Amino acid sequence: MVKEEDYEYYVVRKKALPDVLLKVAETNRLLQAEKGMNIQRAAQLAGISRSSYYKYKDDIFPFRDNVRGKTLTFLLVLEDVPGLLSRVLQVIADYKANLLTIRQTIPINGVATLTLSIDIRPTTKDVAAMIGKIELLEGILELKILSRE
Repeated sequence: MVKEEDYEYYVVRKKALPDVLLKVAETNRLLQAEKGMNIQRAAQLAGISRSSYYKYKDDIFPFRDNVRGKTLTFLLVLEDVPGLLSRVLQVIADYKANLLTIRQTIPINGVATLTLSIDIRPTTKDVAAMIGKIELLEGILELKILSRE
């Protein structure tokens, strides 16, 4: 019997995932990339057993594969420096996502909180790369994904 908690989702950074889940994701990638490759060979190349693959195969997928046509809301904690918000918005534009809402707190002690909601369109480039690029901007102290609707 399927329980409600079986449908809860978490966004987890790659570095926090157990090795077996990364290998399952790699097996899935190999199966998609190499037409005619069988599960036995893909699992072997990824370095896991078939049974491990079957156990987790439907439970892990790259973030970018599950967000097209969705609204993504994330929170940024950022330093109050001129032009930083502009650089964040430029990354969003460069990846062809559409800004829907923006809420910013008044900076306190040189730090502001910003909540952005963006529309992930079919033409939007790699969403995970976009989030990563924003997170690496100088002055970004924290980035958390709040929702994906």
